[in-house]
Amino acid sequence: MSRLGTITRRTLLVAAVAAAGGVAFGYYSYRKPYPNPLDGELGEGEATFNPWLKIAADGKITIIAPRAEMGQGIHTTLAALVAEELDVTLESVTVEHGPPGHVYYNEKMTEEGPFPFWDESLFANSMRGAMGVAAKFLGIQGTGGSTSVRDAYERMRLAGATAREMLKDAAARRFGVDAATLRTAGGKVADPASGKSFGYGELAAEAAALPPRDVALRERKDWTLLGKPQKRVDMPAKVTGAPIFAIDVRLPDMLHGTVRMSPRFGAKATRVDLSKAGKMPGVIKIVPIETLYGSGFGIIAANTWAAFKAAEAIDVDWGAAAYPPDDAAIAARLAETLDRRDGAALRDDGDVETAFANATPDRLIEAAYSAPYLAHATMEPMNATAWLRDGKLDIWCGNQGPTLVRQFCAEAAGIAEEQVSVHTTLMGGGFGRRIELDFSLYATLLAKEAGGKPVKVTWTREEDMTHDAYRPAAAGRFRAAIGADGMPVALDMNIATPSILKSILSRTFPSISPGGPDRLLSEGAFDQPYAITHCRVTGSEADLSIPTGFWRSVGNSQNAFFHECFLDEIAAKTGLDPVQMRLKLMADYPVAAKVVAKVAEMADWATPPPAGRARGVAFCISFGSWVAQIAEVSQTPSGIRIEKIWCAADLGTVLDPEIVKAQMMSGIVFGLSQAVSQQITFADGMVQQGNFSDYDALRINQCPEIEVELLDNAPKMGGAGEPGTPPAAPALANAISALTGKRIRSMPLNREIDFA
Repeated sequence: MSRLGTITRRTLLVAAVAAAGGVAFGYYSYRKPYPNPLDGELGEGEATFNPWLKIAADGKITIIAPRAEMGQGIHTTLAALVAEELDVTLESVTVEHGPPGHVYYNEKMTEEGPFPFWDESLFANSMRGAMGVAAKFLGIQGTGGSTSVRDAYERMRLAGATAREMLKDAAARRFGVDAATLRTAGGKVADPASGKSFGYGELAAEAAALPPRDVALRERKDWTLLGKPQKRVDMPAKVTGAPIFAIDVRLPDMLHGTVRMSPRFGAKATRVDLSKAGKMPGVIKIVPIETLYGSGFGIIAANTWAAFKAAEAIDVDWGAAAYPPDDAAIAARLAETLDRRDGAALRDDGDVETAFANATPDRLIEAAYSAPYLAHATMEPMNATAWLRDGKLDIWCGNQGPTLVRQFCAEAAGIAEEQVSVHTTLMGGGFGRRIELDFSLYATLLAKEAGGKPVKVTWTREEDMTHDAYRPAAAGRFRAAIGADGMPVALDMNIATPSILKSILSRTFPSISPGGPDRLLSEGAFDQPYAITHCRVTGSEADLSIPTGFWRSVGNSQNAFFHECFLDEIAAKTGLDPVQMRLKLMADYPVAAKVVAKVAEMADWATPPPAGRARGVAFCISFGSWVAQIAEVSQTPSGIRIEKIWCAADLGTVLDPEIVKAQMMSGIVFGLSQAVSQQITFADGMVQQGNFSDYDALRINQCPEIEVELLDNAPKMGGAGEPGTPPAAPALANAISALTGKRIRSMPLNREIDFA
């Protein structure tokens, strides 16, 4: 099915077809099309065919990959989408993030649910659904939710195909032949009859002036790049230490800065003495900062070290926290929320209350689980460089939302958005942290005080760790009723956690009050493919004003731990094999069952592990991808060792299998890290962790062997960046329970056991 409309050449946006090989149309389907942001940034001799492609007269081809590269390989795969249809190799093109542009809006920030119990009206009215609508109609350009490939799959292929046909049309005019007789390859358009050819650069200006026409996308069987491993386009610069990150930015006469913000979120200074800090060598100015992100001070200095030392020297007292000040009080607030039982049940099948009323006590299982706040802890600390001069602002930063950076920094600088240029660099980690705007806003505010000079604002690791937008703490109470065959006949899950989206909106669009239930509270639990006759999953919003944000896999990260560990408790109580129990519950969902069966085959589940070892299994569908994992652990004299993780994943169509496997491995290590040791704790309203010494990731000597296999049964394309994370923690916890007999219901696991 095609989505049709009309536009001019310069505002080409590609509506698309659902299946490869169908006829597609290069038309913008919106009544008020966004302009092509490349028009205003063309170099001499360059021509732009659409927002994703530039070709210069000298033959240089530049592909715009308008999603943030944070190590996930997205620039490689997005470029391959265009290159495949343009008949060029990745080695022959340059790949750039490009300028911010509403034309690059992220249409796939949400995905529909694949199960019968999913309420589509619920999706449409949910807060994530509202974000998706905003992305579409407000033109929000965002990287997140494992959507980059899914969003670009049709649009960027069509961009390449449309340009290819326009180049052929231009060549046909020169040759005096029908364009259908011409062939493209290696950046040239050839006429087989005459043996002559023109390079794309020779044709670019003429071709770009022609109207686009209907094109046919390549069928999957004819792909030469897609579906095959490609060399990462970002790798040479990374391994040679090229200045590609925001932390590398150097500008003439550049000043340096940092911030010291209130350690209690929302609190302000009650007393401050800046005299000592202001007199320190190299310090130029100390300015107050007041935004919806927080209150504090910015320091401008001749160098970063001077700024850091001055920040330490500020003599200040801060107000009290407006939220529960410590972990015990936070846990109590979560318990109060669970007690109310007033959340939204996004899955409510059968008659749960009657099923439990009819169950005998010996057929009941109850458990309580919890998970802590978590930081993003990106390797590259938060930083941005801003230069405000002559009424124009340039800002350099790694970010996941360039149109938002432009909008909010323009407002902070008091200028129009058109006067703001956002230079999006590669990122030393993001995971949702760099969709936030605090670091770019603070740089803009300091640039206003810098007398027309650029200012690089770098956070200390401690400032970063203690002022994150955290993965929220969560708690849950679960019960199950067991049938005569040992299978669960009723399941009741009540989960309490703060609303991530309300927290984000409170510091970005505070006037917006989204309606409808928030599915992030219970995703990873209510939307899983298990057929249980009486099943209720409730998400209850806890009132905790500690800032939270999107953390890799979002609600799935803690809810998959709750859901999959509790399923294992059911299997243990009834003596069922955990894999076989899941397969029976998944009988109506063959894609899920095949993934679980595959990972069991990979791990040779049917054969008991060697003495001193045990295995655990877990499954989660998230971001459209079906992922099952098995963890094997061993008991050593120094503690539990994670020996191996097997992972089977079904993303439907896979465009680069090696990148997808790498992302699964990355997500697994991310999930194991938070399971083993990571937590953000509070005392007196302040975060207690400040650096990797007390918030560490899994080290190389702890990292298990990881084996990944990809299946291709899913009817829709799934994401890759996040789905590897959710099953890792429960697979590990289930393996530990099988090995030790100890069921750990709270993360991190090292609070109860030692790891080697």
